[in-house]
Amino acid sequence: MERVEKMLKSLTTEDLRQWAGTKIFNRGKSYLKNVDGLSRTDDGALAAWVYGSDEYATSVGLDPDGELEYVCTCPYEDGPCKHAVAVLLAAAEQVKRKEEIPLLEPDDELFLTLFDDSGDDYGDYGDDSDDDYDEGDYEDDWDDEEFQPARPKQAARKDAKKTVGKVLEKMGKQELVALLMDLAGRYPEIERGILEGEQLAAGKVDKVVSSLRREIRNLTAEPAWHNHWRGEGNIPDYSHVQEQFTALLAKGHADAVLQLGEELWTLGNTQVEESNDDGDTAMAISQCLDVVLRAVPQTSLTPARQLLWVIDRELEDEFSLLETSKLVFDHKGYAAAHWAEVAGIIEKRLNCMAKPASSRFTDRYRREKLLNMLVMAYERSGRKEKIVPLLEKEADACLCYDRLADALLAAGKREDARQWCIAGFKRTVKDVPGIAAGLQKRLREMAQSEKNHPLVAAYRAQDFFESPCPKSYTELRKAAEKIVAWPKVREAALQYLRTGKRPDQKGAGKGSVWPLPTPEVVDGDSTRHHNFPDLDLLIDLAILEKRLDDAVALYGELRKTKRWGCYFETDKAVASAVAKTHPQTALDIWRYVVDNLIAQVKPKAYEEAAVYLRRMSKVYQENKRTDEWQSLLAELRKEHKPKRRLMEVLDSLSAPVPLV
Repeated sequence: MERVEKMLKSLTTEDLRQWAGTKIFNRGKSYLKNVDGLSRTDDGALAAWVYGSDEYATSVGLDPDGELEYVCTCPYEDGPCKHAVAVLLAAAEQVKRKEEIPLLEPDDELFLTLFDDSGDDYGDYGDDSDDDYDEGDYEDDWDDEEFQPARPKQAARKDAKKTVGKVLEKMGKQELVALLMDLAGRYPEIERGILEGEQLAAGKVDKVVSSLRREIRNLTAEPAWHNHWRGEGNIPDYSHVQEQFTALLAKGHADAVLQLGEELWTLGNTQVEESNDDGDTAMAISQCLDVVLRAVPQTSLTPARQLLWVIDRELEDEFSLLETSKLVFDHKGYAAAHWAEVAGIIEKRLNCMAKPASSRFTDRYRREKLLNMLVMAYERSGRKEKIVPLLEKEADACLCYDRLADALLAAGKREDARQWCIAGFKRTVKDVPGIAAGLQKRLREMAQSEKNHPLVAAYRAQDFFESPCPKSYTELRKAAEKIVAWPKVREAALQYLRTGKRPDQKGAGKGSVWPLPTPEVVDGDSTRHHNFPDLDLLIDLAILEKRLDDAVALYGELRKTKRWGCYFETDKAVASAVAKTHPQTALDIWRYVVDNLIAQVKPKAYEEAAVYLRRMSKVYQENKRTDEWQSLLAELRKEHKPKRRLMEVLDSLSAPVPLV
């Protein structure tokens, strides 16, 4: 009991609020009366049942580092739960009443639920729907009924199977027949399983196939949808189709599985395209098609035709339904000669296909997929020497410059790779900048491997000018320092953020001396997406370089500009960075943020404002200005007296309240 009291006396309500978060803390307070069976363990932890719409076993204690840790059987996984908070608060109340908290016995149901994994029941995971949501904040919480993690007790199941087996062994033939007849009458799936098993055993495959075809058509005709918020929907159940595909394959009827798989592929794609169920139907169909893919190598098709069947479906696959096709391609039954035959057929298809009308992805997509299949066929047929000529031929049509460059580098043709990167960059920089960026990166990596550090720095500068941010600035610094050019590069980079004029291009201005070479590829219009001066980034970089006086001065400039929105990210960053060196600036910023949050007149905004008020409190205390802190609280109380929820938040900011 002494250890429990010591733990509780070391905690304040503010400690709990920061540990669990304000919302969870408040909800935990509302569950205080729902705590039952409060007890303690030998190691000084607390344990109890907490009731909502269901009951949960909860334990809270201190870890070896003295930090709070908890265990709860509820499904909430985003941090400490309301049940853990409720247990701590209930224990504090009991200690304040000077009532003993009993020791939890090892054979107690609560102990077994929390700490014993050898039990044979599953645990009770039910609905814990809450009625105490603040308006507008329900999206932050978990709906408990959506999460019911299973707790399989394999040992218990194994014992149950043994018991059932012994019972059945003692029964006579007539008793077994009667039992099965009774079960078949009560459970249609058992009756169907018996009949289908008999049909397969008797070789009546046509009947099974016919029945499955009807089932597939019926299932794929169902609407597939799910409304998460209302818990309504219709998800077609493909489990029986998957089971029957597996049974047919096990009996050696691979051709039948493939035949049915083709129908499922055609109808299933249409259903998935029209579905609105978070991908549940697509996953179910994909699992059925996994069995079909396993059947392909066992069908009567020639090896090349088997491979082409899978390749054709891969080319059509818009919804990632064929997740295991690589297993077919890797099958040891396919030799180089089979892949050579496949390559010949794909070559003809590619030659007959019309060239893309433009560089847009939608125009290139199908040709690119076919090209990738042909490259794979060349690799697996042992004819890798055909890959580079193919990629060179298709480079302009498919924009496969990156893959071509990689193939040339792998073949040791470094200069050819460089020239294709340059040509590809020029071809794509305007319409397909993502591909151009990848080619520029390859050129930089080539310069890096050649230890051409000035060129690497030039490419890093290009990255910064095209996408200025702290990360690209840091990479530029690292590269420029290697060639002792950082002071000049840094000055030019910061000036660029002021003016928008790139120092590495013409028109940089008189007296501009750029110390880096011109890269092999250049994007001539890098400022199209930026506004200058970029004061936010200049502030970020000043903070990064610990130039806090500069950060404060730049922030003063920023405050004079017209700003939209109320996200305050730069404001918050400045305040956090200068709180020690420029406390008044930090206090002014946080007050500005707090006033804007309170003006939203939302409970959630009040809670966020409390975060910054606590930071203000810390700065006031560190600078021995506690009177000003108390005056601020009084001012806020007076100005916003009608806002009841805000008053509750301000109450929590007074002197820390110990739990005990």
